[in-house]
Amino acid sequence: MVAPAIKNKTSVEGMKQEERIKQRQNPDRDRPQAQRTGAAPDDDRHYTSRTIPVIEESVEVDKRVVETGQVNISKRVSEEDVIVDVPYVKEEIQVERVPINRYIDTPPPAIRHDGDTTIIPVLREVVVKRLVLVEELHVTKKKIKHQASQDMTLRREEVEIKRSENPSSNQNKV
Repeated sequence: MVAPAIKNKTSVEGMKQEERIKQRQNPDRDRPQAQRTGAAPDDDRHYTSRTIPVIEESVEVDKRVVETGQVNISKRVSEEDVIVDVPYVKEEIQVERVPINRYIDTPPPAIRHDGDTTIIPVLREVVVKRLVLVEELHVTKKKIKHQASQDMTLRREEVEIKRSENPSSNQNKV
């Protein structure tokens, strides 16, 4: 809120006082030429002089903080139960036995991969002391997607704002 203040730079009383001092210093100053010292005494005209004061006003602007009201803010959390479809991934393993029954003379074959399938050789020793490749296990991993419904609680916040005016602030408005 702004409250203006007005001040006079020059007062009327100060101007009058200044005029009186000048009059005492030079008494002939305000007289017409004919009435001044050394002028012709037969001139009847009588002149009076007046001082016209010149006044100037100025404004000083000031600011101050004024409380005009209050704000109350409140927040409320509400909950709502909803059913949501949630996708999830389940992995299943399928084991397939592939019979080979073949004698081998080299070291046993290593575990190998063929795409998503892992091949694990299974060996057996026989009395002849020869290795026989009995079978291979082909292990394949598959991803199966499912949808399932789950109960979930959702929370929501609501904000309420109330403004109240300060009754004493209405008096100071300009």
